[in-house]
Amino acid sequence: MLQKKKEHPAEKPKLHPRNKNRERYDFKQLIGRSPELAAFVKPNLYGDESVDFADPEAVKALNKAILNFHYGIANWDIPAGYLCPPIPGRADYIHHIADFLCRNNYGKIPTGEAIKCFDIGLGASCIYPIIGTTEYGWSFIGSDIDPVAIESANRIIASNETLQGKVSCKLQTNPKDYFYGIIRKDEMIDLSICNPPFHASEKEALAGSLRKIHHLKLDKKAEDALNFGGQNHELWCDGGEEKFVRNMIFQSKKFAANCFCFSTLISKESNLKSVYRTLEEVEAFGVETIPMGQGNKISRMVVWTFLNSEEQNQWKNTRWKVL
Repeated sequence: MLQKKKEHPAEKPKLHPRNKNRERYDFKQLIGRSPELAAFVKPNLYGDESVDFADPEAVKALNKAILNFHYGIANWDIPAGYLCPPIPGRADYIHHIADFLCRNNYGKIPTGEAIKCFDIGLGASCIYPIIGTTEYGWSFIGSDIDPVAIESANRIIASNETLQGKVSCKLQTNPKDYFYGIIRKDEMIDLSICNPPFHASEKEALAGSLRKIHHLKLDKKAEDALNFGGQNHELWCDGGEEKFVRNMIFQSKKFAANCFCFSTLISKESNLKSVYRTLEEVEAFGVETIPMGQGNKISRMVVWTFLNSEEQNQWKNTRWKVL
């Protein structure tokens, strides 16, 4: 039985103004670009066309269509059971960090292959390099501790001409390292991004997936819940988001002169106190917190730099001057 029709805004106002996913999904257009999506599109409880967001295959089909329609990526897939990221939120990260660079570059977003971005935890989907490359022309280094994720990302790159030569994928052989083993001591990168594992244990990750399923008002078995969310290392690590980010901040200090700015998503607001305390410990020169939102979910990005004002000016006047 259909429930009372919901009134939906024409756009998702919490998303970044340049986010191509602000408007409600036009399934006719998406199916026109990716016909396999049609099998997963059905009326929801309110009679609106939608997909079952607790079905990994449906979400993957939707992502394929979005990436083809909005970003020109005709060939995209991920291995079964791997994290299938929500594209609107990932795009928001890229647009907000681009705005940060804009505010620090005389009001102009640095674009083109000369801008090098380091994606810590690339994932099998290669999603951040896809969006950053197609939207701003940036080049990417992507690292991951999982060989399967690296292989998957490399397949995506090899299958799409627009990504070839712009994204380099590197296996991180030491899970405790973030920059060591990936970034050379003489290598310059303009920004680093990261979407850290959120949970502190497998049990906590399972509980989180079950809450997500309950929120979607769907009846799924507990043993299926993690398949909805991704591989273990994508969902949790010892100490969770707080410890992961704290360690990353400490290591970023060693690469202070290599990078204009470092950044990370922070899903849990209560972790901000630890993040700020750690940034104070390592004597970061500048710190900025950027709020982000998608639907009912609120998160934030924390950006920091070790470069003082003179060093920042030298960086943008040399590396970004011709952009």
